Amino acid sequence: MIAYVINPGTASTKLALAHIQPSDNPSLPGNIRVELEKREVVHPDLPGPLIEKLPLIRQEIWQGIKGWPRPDAVVGRGGILGPLPAGTYRVTQELADFAMHSPYRDHITNLGAPLALEVAKAYGVEAYVVDPMSVDELLPEARISGFPGAERTSVFHALNAKAVARRTAYEVGKRFTDSVIVVAHLGNKSSITTYRKGRAIDTTGAHLEEGPFTPSATGMLPLSKLLDLAYQYPRERVEQMLLFSAGFKGLTGTADLKELEQRQDDPQVKLAVKAFVYQVAKYIGAYSVVAGRPDAIAITGGIARWFSLVDLIEEKLSWIAPVVVIPGELELEALGEGVGRVLVGHEQPKEWVKP
Repeated sequence: MIAYVINPGTASTKLALAHIQPSDNPSLPGNIRVELEKREVVHPDLPGPLIEKLPLIRQEIWQGIKGWPRPDAVVGRGGILGPLPAGTYRVTQELADFAMHSPYRDHITNLGAPLALEVAKAYGVEAYVVDPMSVDELLPEARISGFPGAERTSVFHALNAKAVARRTAYEVGKRFTDSVIVVAHLGNKSSITTYRKGRAIDTTGAHLEEGPFTPSATGMLPLSKLLDLAYQYPRERVEQMLLFSAGFKGLTGTADLKELEQRQDDPQVKLAVKAFVYQVAKYIGAYSVVAGRPDAIAITGGIARWFSLVDLIEEKLSWIAPVVVIPGELELEALGEGVGRVLVGHEQPKEWVKP
């Protein structure tokens, strides 16, 4: 079986031709084997709403899949589709339209569903999305913030985090559905999530929510300092400052990880690294107690390629549980595996309901 995989991003869209077959090997997540032929099409980071970016990305995708064999399904990255359980969802026209005009947030991953549906219709097959960013499986007590009407929400790296958690469980000899795994996705945006028996019961979130700082964004701020900013500048200016002028960039002058790694003996960078390691370890520690002692801790995302920094994090955490490092992301693999489980009959696709 063959599936086309579409993962739209800000500066490029990643594509894959997935060859899927069932397997009796219990070491393979989902008992399927997925082999990917990957391609990447680079496009400019266009300003403006998603509807204006769609024509260029659509054209590049059709060029990128040219010459591929006919698919049995097409799967796209799920965007912010409202709170919903994890899983593989059939893309309907209603879902695609909702993603394009999501009332939650204008995010590039919202293009995954309409693009997948368009390509699928051309071949007369089904389109799917897997583990959208708005997967929400939080415990009831995890939603409470302490201020009525300001409940904690769940928008995080659900696709990669679950794939990494599943793989990590196998690495330490556990079934994903019988284990507790804490996943730290560390990149331009970060999230730390606790999985218990396959369910993401708590997460820091991946936007202006909680967690450690990132290359250019702030982490959790003292409320008094945040209020100072809020009363000093308009909201849009504050959001820009918190998302693009903070973190390593605000502390050292750069968000470039390669430059930071080269400058790691610089006292300014050294202190920022110590602070980052401290914050990451502190949050992972906190998320390691919400479901009992974890079976493993996984570190993933782009920052996981900075091995000397990851070593410092691991030194602080190894007493809690084994630490598994999976640099980068497994998004294409997760999309292929998600649609694969449906194609081989291991799972039934879920039906999306408008929130």
